[in-house]
Amino acid sequence: MNVKILVLDNEFEATLLDSILEENNIPHIIRSYHDLVYDGLWQTQSAWGHVEAPEEFRKEILEIYKGMSA
Repeated sequence: MNVKILVLDNEFEATLLDSILEENNIPHIIRSYHDLVYDGLWQTQSAWGHVEAPEEFRKEILEIYKGMSA
């Protein structure tokens, strides 16, 4: 079962993290908050989206994410 691991600030961050997680064979889903009804207004005011994954990968994903901003 997937759980929400972290919130993403923008599409660039989401794309980069998705690529790294794919390379490391870490199962995950990137969910965008984009809403066609509001033309993405909610997405830009709060956050871009979030990453969901099995709980056992939380630590590894957070370490990868932290390393992206280093």
